[in-house]
Amino acid sequence: MKLFKTTHEYNYEWSLVSAAQWQKYPNEHCSHVSSVDVLSSTVDPETGILTTERLISVNQNIPTIIKKILGAGSTQYVREVSIIDPKKKTLTMHSINLTMSNLLSVKETIKFNEHPEDRLKTQFTQQAAISAGSIVSRWSNVLEEFSLNRFKQNADIGRDGFAKVLERFVVMAEAQHAEKASSS
Repeated sequence: MKLFKTTHEYNYEWSLVSAAQWQKYPNEHCSHVSSVDVLSSTVDPETGILTTERLISVNQNIPTIIKKILGAGSTQYVREVSIIDPKKKTLTMHSINLTMSNLLSVKETIKFNEHPEDRLKTQFTQQAAISAGSIVSRWSNVLEEFSLNRFKQNADIGRDGFAKVLERFVVMAEAQHAEKASSS
């Protein structure tokens, strides 16, 4: 098993960052994500916690020889469950790959929390556990190392892409706020 963890701080308040997260796809920096479908969404009336389940379709650039050996296509599917707690100001996203999970399991957790010392900032944590299945046990270390390196690259691309989405989202939110203020 290979583990990955990264942290980042956004210089925007949690409400903006968590709202912008829903606008992350599609974006030009993460063109490998082809679609995001909401499977279910519920709000707990007592706590206000929103739980959403989504299916994310991802086009991976898999070498042709590996696709032929495994009988796999280019499109992979990921299940994501998001939990937003507006009172605690947390957004937690758990995802796991559905495609070829018997060969390789990638479990990811992303958290956005209000910064404990500065309410105008948001803390971001991304963690992943990557483990090869027993069917590829002789190659597990090579497969896990390759997958970890690919995951790191995609994490960097995803964070950069989200930063651009967040900047656009903030500009739109500020413009709407200014428009409401001027019409009052």
